[in-house]
Amino acid sequence: MSKWVDANGPASFETRGFTALLRMRGEFGFPAFFRPHPEERQVGGANPAASRRTRAALAIIAFSIGFATLANAQQKPPPLGIGREATQHEIAGWDIDVRPDGQGLPHGKGTVKQGEEIYVNQCSACHGEFGESAGRWPILSGGAGTLKSHDPVKSVGSYWPYASTLFDYIRRAMPYGNAQSLSNDELYAVTAYVLYLNDIIRDEDFELSEKTFKTIKLPNQAFHDDDRETTEKHFWQKTPCMKDCTPGAVKVTGRARVLDVTPEAGKGPKVD
Repeated sequence: MSKWVDANGPASFETRGFTALLRMRGEFGFPAFFRPHPEERQVGGANPAASRRTRAALAIIAFSIGFATLANAQQKPPPLGIGREATQHEIAGWDIDVRPDGQGLPHGKGTVKQGEEIYVNQCSACHGEFGESAGRWPILSGGAGTLKSHDPVKSVGSYWPYASTLFDYIRRAMPYGNAQSLSNDELYAVTAYVLYLNDIIRDEDFELSEKTFKTIKLPNQAFHDDDRETTEKHFWQKTPCMKDCTPGAVKVTGRARVLDVTPEAGKGPKVD
């Protein structure tokens, strides 16, 4: 590898490319400013001015190469010709979330009475006529004051912190099997009725809209902290018990009613 030599010894640029570039003659169209000074090619032939010119030339070349590389990196790649930009109508179909402060609510209105008819026809088959649940479908009402008990009931009125969550979920996912089929007025009406079932709204003539929505406050809006770290600490132990943990015969004290997996007496599999 050839090295560039000036009055102070070998220069820091040792690549053939830069060395050859700086040694090119005028016949190749290389400006005289970038040509090395004759005295720089002799060790000991000090010429500070010429040496400074060479270093300046090297700096300019390095900057030019770096700038060109950066410019190429920032160039937008050519399109692949696949797909197209989404239309405003298509974007609006996905942009339907509703926030607790009411942002995202559509224009519309509906009363509790109007919502009752919609609920009975399109919701009660799964959630029960009064939100009590039919079969294994989610419960929508009841459970007030049970969150701190050993058997909390998590309904819209007892557990959900914001009415916007109810509206948003119905809007994007209900009725089951026919999601997003309700109009905005129907959404407001059925939301009002579910809130009525939970005693959040008490007037059946109340009209829910984007203007009155902010007046709705759910009991659990403050939410409850998970305090099991302190209240259940006496249950914890470093070495978990894996056998004969309870003296005497084992008794069934509760049933897995949600999943219905607790066998009837004498009908379950024999366990040794």
